[in-house]
Amino acid sequence: MPELRKDPVLGRWVIIATERAKRPKDFSRVDSAPPEKECPFCSGKEAMTPPETCSLKDESGKWRVRVIPSKKPFLTHEGELWKKGKGPYDLINGLGTHEIVVETPEHIANMADLDENQIKDVFSVYCNRFKEIGKDSRMKYVLVFKNYGWDAGGGRVKHSRSQIISTPVNLKRVKEELEGAKAYYNYHERCVFCDMIRFELGAQQRVVLDEDGFVALSPFAPRFPFETWLMPKDHSPDFYKLSETSLAALARVIKKTLLKIKVLLNDPAYNCVIHTAPFRRPYPGYWSTIEEDYHWHIEITPHLTKVAGFEWGSGFYICPALPEDAAKFLRETNV
Repeated sequence: MPELRKDPVLGRWVIIATERAKRPKDFSRVDSAPPEKECPFCSGKEAMTPPETCSLKDESGKWRVRVIPSKKPFLTHEGELWKKGKGPYDLINGLGTHEIVVETPEHIANMADLDENQIKDVFSVYCNRFKEIGKDSRMKYVLVFKNYGWDAGGGRVKHSRSQIISTPVNLKRVKEELEGAKAYYNYHERCVFCDMIRFELGAQQRVVLDEDGFVALSPFAPRFPFETWLMPKDHSPDFYKLSETSLAALARVIKKTLLKIKVLLNDPAYNCVIHTAPFRRPYPGYWSTIEEDYHWHIEITPHLTKVAGFEWGSGFYICPALPEDAAKFLRETNV
């Protein structure tokens, strides 16, 4: 029998289509990407990109991670922030930043194939960019995301990279999570994510990894097959406040998680998004419990199925893989 499952944070329902339940080998992957273009991100090709915003270098002065402005930014950093109304509509000028994080000087496509120290460097750069962008009082939110593979929006160049976009408004998905977490906290006086972690560690049905202060799990109500969340076991709303020790641990855990997905599912395209709290810039009516009610996390969504008319029309998602099975397959995959 199919099941309807409700996400405890967003209140979003998903249909777990058990009659369509598939094993990992049933998610056939066809590489539909066009031929790769010349790579502008490799060491020695720096002239092909805009001048770097910043970089992390080794002892010899060679860069390990570069941050560059996007050639085609969604938002621009120039000008003053303005807001206005036009009839029933609200407008804000397209203020913000859009940066590309080149994660390695080598021509490696998947973060799963980087070594742990390189991944730690990437996450250290993310944290530094959060802190620097946060100095601009116009910015409310920083979104870090990775598109790996053609089907996930990764483009024709197969070089490991991610994007950082800052905005003067909170994003819709962020607001939904914040409001859901706050509603749960108002009723239970506990963090919903902390409760999820405690329950999952006790049940051991959907846990993929439990190492070094982090847990990777298949969510109870996944939108997509083999969707995986990674969360710190210690409560924290802010990703960018991780210590050096925690950054190293996170690098180890995310590498193992991504490798398991790569090995089990034949190197699928995926999106990886960091969900963190917005900058706290108090204003009238600002709620004061974000520190207690929100919990940063990373969501990894392999591209194994297509979103079609029912999903767009209903707001529901149909997932043809039980999260309990997905977690078991991933947990048992040796890397």
